Amino acid sequence: MSRTPTGPRPRIAITVGDPAGIGPEIAIAAADSREVRAICEPVLYGPHSSAALDGFAAGQVSAASGQAAYDAILAAVADVQAGRVAALVTGPVHKEAFAACGLPWKGHTDLLGHLTGSAQVAMMFYSEPLRVVLATVHVPLREVPRLLTQALVEDIITLTARSLPEFGYDTPRVGLAGLNPHAGEHGLMGHEDDDVLRPAVAACRARGIDVQGPLPGDTVFLKATRGAFDVVVACYHDQGLIPVKLLAFGQSVNVTLGLPIIRTSVDHGTAFDIARQGTADASSMVSAITLAARLAARRAIPGSSPDITI
Repeated sequence: MSRTPTGPRPRIAITVGDPAGIGPEIAIAAADSREVRAICEPVLYGPHSSAALDGFAAGQVSAASGQAAYDAILAAVADVQAGRVAALVTGPVHKEAFAACGLPWKGHTDLLGHLTGSAQVAMMFYSEPLRVVLATVHVPLREVPRLLTQALVEDIITLTARSLPEFGYDTPRVGLAGLNPHAGEHGLMGHEDDDVLRPAVAACRARGIDVQGPLPGDTVFLKATRGAFDVVVACYHDQGLIPVKLLAFGQSVNVTLGLPIIRTSVDHGTAFDIARQGTADASSMVSAITLAARLAARRAIPGSSPDITI
C-alpha cells in the first residue's frame, strides 16, 4: 500500500481541460480530496470558477473552449519547466475544440512533445493490474500498418524499457502484441508481424532489452495480468485501451513517456453528456494526481524512497 511521503509536499499543476466538459468539476473535487491534499499541493490552471465557466456552454464544442484549454496547458508547462511546480496533471481536452480554434495537435501527447522539444514520446496507461504503451495513437485503423515501421517499434520498445524503472520495474519485461490475428500466423494473416515486428524485437533483444513478441493480441494482455510481463506494447489505440479500461477504468492513469517533465492524466474524455450535472467521477483524476506526486517525490530523492511506493 502507498504511504504519504514524510518530506515537503510537491506542488502539482492541474489543468482543468476543456471547460465545456467535466474537467473543471473533477479537477476541483480531486484537488479538494483528502487523499490528494495529503500528498501534494494542487494548483489549478484554466477556467474553473462558476463565473469563469459561465462563458462556456456545457457540452458544446467551441473554439473558445479549445483555446482556453490550450492556454492553460501553455501556462502549466511553463511553470513546470521553470520549476515553480513539480509535475503536470491534465484534464481531458476535446480534439474537435482544438481543431475549431486552429490547433494542429490532436491531443496532449503530441502537443506536449512539441512544447518540450521531445524527439520521441509515447502514451502509457498505468494501472495495478495492467500497464500498456501504445505504438500508434489517434490515427485511422487503416493507417496503422503503414505507420508501424521497424524503427518506430524499436523506438517505442526502447523508450518503454527505459521509462519503466521510474515506476518500480528495474528490469522491465515487455510483451509486444501482434498486429494481425494470431500475430500473423507466419504470414497466413498478414506479413507485418514477420516483416516488421519480429525484426524490431530481435534488435531490441540484441541490445539487452527483455522483450518478447509479437504475441497474439487476444492472449498477451491476459498473460501480463498473470505476471508474465510488466508492460505490453500495443500496436494501436483500441488494441491497448480496451483491456486496460475493462480492468481498471477510473483507476488507470494516462502517462506520457519520453518527456523531460512528469505528465499524467485521466483515463477518459470530456464526457460532454454529463458536464455540470454533478455526477462526474473524479477517481481517475485523483489517481493521476497522486501518481504524479509520487513520481515527483521519487525524482527529488535519488533512488527509491522507502516510504514512497508507486
